[in-house]
Amino acid sequence: MKPAGDHFPEDFYRAGGVEALMKQLLGRGLLNGDALTVTGGTVAENVARSEVRDGEVIRPLDNPYRATGGIAFLYGNLAPDGAVCKKAAVVPEMLRHQGRRGCSTGRKEDAVRAILSGGIRPGDVVVVVVGYEGSRGGPGMREMLTATAAIVSMGLSAKDALVTDGRFSGATQGAAVGHVSPEAATGGPIALLRDGDPIEIDIEGGRLDVLVSPEELRRRSSAWVPVVKEVPAGSYLERYSHMFTSAMEGAVFQR
Repeated sequence: MKPAGDHFPEDFYRAGGVEALMKQLLGRGLLNGDALTVTGGTVAENVARSEVRDGEVIRPLDNPYRATGGIAFLYGNLAPDGAVCKKAAVVPEMLRHQGRRGCSTGRKEDAVRAILSGGIRPGDVVVVVVGYEGSRGGPGMREMLTATAAIVSMGLSAKDALVTDGRFSGATQGAAVGHVSPEAATGGPIALLRDGDPIEIDIEGGRLDVLVSPEELRRRSSAWVPVVKEVPAGSYLERYSHMFTSAMEGAVFQR
């Protein structure tokens, strides 16, 4: 996948790289130049000799690729504590999307298999939901690149979206919403979805909602039974399944 402006990562390196970008941000007062770093010098000292060598790759703030950032945070009754989407990789017609919940599984491999085997047909308007892949449910929060790549490879990325409590690779394309919190393993709303539920994704508006009544969600929650994955006793994965915080809280061990 090419980044904005049809440039590759090596173009960014040749244009000055991270240090040149930091120096540009520093010049606008957006970084603390006095912060001490592991080099023994400050941020300002580390980037003092850097320069932007290609203004079309590392653009100035008054001539950006886009007026807003490439990451969007979404909230709603499907993600009360938040979710994340790489907005820069979403085609304009998918910035607002409503589809039925379908091809839903609790494992990444099952989702990929269902997509590649024709579980979603061209013309369907579907939200693929992959729960129980969050920090506790994974456990360990596996990335979902193979699932989103399957949607793209089947030519479905302009009509179908993916919503998961798992995480994504930096190469993910399409309307993919991850880090949904609370996650399924802790009884979050993503665990309560059923096939056919209408799901609305509004990336520009920062919303992620399932269009069912609060009463129905409460009824489903009262009947919810956790899905527990088998992991080796005493392993770090077992610790993750019991002690990790949600993705939106950093996916770190609770104290």
